[in-house]
Amino acid sequence: MFHVVLYEPEIPQNTGNIARLCAATGTILHLIEPLGFFWDDPRAKRAGLDYWEAVEIRRHRGWAAFLAAHPRAHLWLFSTKGKRSYAEESYAPDDFLVFGPETRGLPEEILQADPGRCLRIPMRPGIRSLNLANAVAIVLYEALRQQGFPGLD
Repeated sequence: MFHVVLYEPEIPQNTGNIARLCAATGTILHLIEPLGFFWDDPRAKRAGLDYWEAVEIRRHRGWAAFLAAHPRAHLWLFSTKGKRSYAEESYAPDDFLVFGPETRGLPEEILQADPGRCLRIPMRPGIRSLNLANAVAIVLYEALRQQGFPGLD
């Protein structure tokens, strides 16, 4: 089972879409606060449809609280600043796939803590970034593909 970590997500529809993705794949979703929206925002609920009961969500009151709860977590950090492609790595069950907020990405102090674990999704030059929900889907499905899509039809 993989873990998707959203560091301070800002757009409720993206979080809802990612929650639905996590429900469909049996992935645990971690939300690092503060969120950029109220937890009961109808836009998030609508994007997640009726899948909210099927996803395990863990909320953390900041990055330090997340790290304290998962001191041995094997983190992969996704950023446009990554030097290597996400497709060049091998993922293992229980890996944590960490994504930053939509408008600013992961903070430099998180990226610099372990630059060797910082990966990117290749894009054309001059394009700032992909939609967060799309980026999570791209990486999560590659990780699942490498494992043979365990438990998925």
